[in-house]
Amino acid sequence: MNNTQDLEQRLVALESHIAHQDGTLEDLHDMVNTQWTEIEALRREMEQLRGRLLRMEGEMEPAQPDNEPPPHY
Repeated sequence: MNNTQDLEQRLVALESHIAHQDGTLEDLHDMVNTQWTEIEALRREMEQLRGRLLRMEGEMEPAQPDNEPPPHY
């Protein structure tokens, strides 16, 4: 009968350990999903900023070549 009690205690300990691991996995899954959502939002924002920068650069006057003197000479 002692053997049965030992097996039961080991089984309870294993079930408890598995339940704890399941909770940890769920927490990690939630964190990864949250981070993925944030990464995607940051990627979209970066693309928007890149587009704005390119438009602004296109609207600026072109730089004068290095071999020409500045206009005040």
